[in-house]
Amino acid sequence: MTDIEIARSITPKNITEVAKDLNIENYIETYGKSKAKMSLDILNNNGKKSKLILVTAINPTPMGEGKTTVSISLSDALNKLGKKSILALREPSLGPVFGIKGGAAGGGYAQVIPMEEINLHFTGDFHAITTANNLLCSIIDNHIYQGNNLKIDKVIFKRCLDLNDRQLRVINTGLSEEKNIVSRMDGFDITAASEIMAILCLSKDLNDLKRRLGNIVIGYDSNGKEITAHDLKAEGAMTVLLKDAIKPNLVQTLEGNPAIIHGGPFANIAHGCNSIIATNIAMTLGDYTVTEAGFGADLGAEKFLDIKCRKAGLNPDAVVLVATIRSLKYHGGLSKEDITKEDIKSLEKGLSNLYKHINNLKEVYGLNVVVAINKFHNDTDREIEYLSQSLRENNISFAVTTGYSSGSDGSLDLAKKVIEAANKDNHFKFIYEDSDDIKTKIFKVANKIYGAEEVEYTKEAEKEIEIIEKNGHSNLPICIAKTQYSLSDDPKNLNCQDKFNIHVKEAVLKAGAEFIVVLTGKIMTMPGLPKIPNSENIDIINNQIEGIF
Repeated sequence: MTDIEIARSITPKNITEVAKDLNIENYIETYGKSKAKMSLDILNNNGKKSKLILVTAINPTPMGEGKTTVSISLSDALNKLGKKSILALREPSLGPVFGIKGGAAGGGYAQVIPMEEINLHFTGDFHAITTANNLLCSIIDNHIYQGNNLKIDKVIFKRCLDLNDRQLRVINTGLSEEKNIVSRMDGFDITAASEIMAILCLSKDLNDLKRRLGNIVIGYDSNGKEITAHDLKAEGAMTVLLKDAIKPNLVQTLEGNPAIIHGGPFANIAHGCNSIIATNIAMTLGDYTVTEAGFGADLGAEKFLDIKCRKAGLNPDAVVLVATIRSLKYHGGLSKEDITKEDIKSLEKGLSNLYKHINNLKEVYGLNVVVAINKFHNDTDREIEYLSQSLRENNISFAVTTGYSSGSDGSLDLAKKVIEAANKDNHFKFIYEDSDDIKTKIFKVANKIYGAEEVEYTKEAEKEIEIIEKNGHSNLPICIAKTQYSLSDDPKNLNCQDKFNIHVKEAVLKAGAEFIVVLTGKIMTMPGLPKIPNSENIDIINNQIEGIF
């Protein structure tokens, strides 16, 4: 059966039953029978703190390695073992749904439901963020049109759209030739890359959201002075548009266990995690909270730990590092067309990627790690045993998981290993200190996490860093944007066995989100559609949606 057929074969609980199981039935607003918004008052009425489990992965193939299916099946397995586990995930973006990756609600027998609704409009959070973002843009341009009292000379805040549309990467605006309209080169980001998405996910409550929105730097005057959304009196109206979007969404897994899905920041240009509010609420409701970070551990886990945990005061009790045979062979030199064929030699060569991530998490961050070998149907027993034996010889805790095909039963061993790891002491520490200057922070991440020798800067990046520090923002954490396919900033350098440097092209202040984006390599904040987009497969037949996976 397809993912969507599996999802429809299950009779879900009414969402009020899921809420009752958590004793929060009086703290939800239902959106039909299958989903609900959660009141932020839950945080004020329960001081319990669960164990926090982070799910991350080695550097992925272009198809992804199944972090979400592992996260879902792990949480279901913990519940099956008698532990109350709450799942906390990001919301899918419409761009990938209609593009190449498809949906992001898990797959097979490890899904969150209603999968079609979650993958499409859900409860409207992405639309609210898109509207708030574009309201600020219209306020900026209206201010310039009406006389430009703030003397805005350079606008850096872009419009956004929750679709993949490469035509909008660079545009020319203001071409109507009306009096006082000033044309300029501009562009769109995808909504997941909007600073407002990052702000929503890092805010502690509605007041913090409003404060952060006001701090957005929208541009500079001719003297280089920062101009903010607060200067334009925009944060109040933007907050109104986001008053419901800030509330996390409650749904369920195929097995009827609770899942909180909220926020979806880009895992590159932003920090790639679900909201702080959603994670904190989940941690008040159960024994274990299972959450996921984007891309590989060098991007998603690093940002979860150095940005989200720093801001929210979180300390993960264990980290699940997802590894697949196909990704190891990919990093061992096989093409994506050949990674389904048995090849022990390339598997052995790709192990360096796995062990680099293990070392980062265990030795650099001081965390307890369990490797989840996410088994695909074309993995051979010989390959699985080769990887298992390597992990045994290196005294690394691991489990083979088949959550996609078996649901919770396929992750029971993983759940037992996670419980064991989460009950051990850890020595969590950040990569850098707040007091480090920006270049020191960049070097520490590049050197300790990626394994780079040095960091090289363009003249533009040097100047931008100088301005950011001059304006008093050097204490902020950094958010490095680079390819997810390699530890380096070169997507073709998959093995990273030779010495390499990281090349910083640009540094962008996100004062509302309270981090500094450091761009390396070729980073697209507005993706494009592939030659044959998934949109060609999506249809509605006899009132049933088809083609979402």
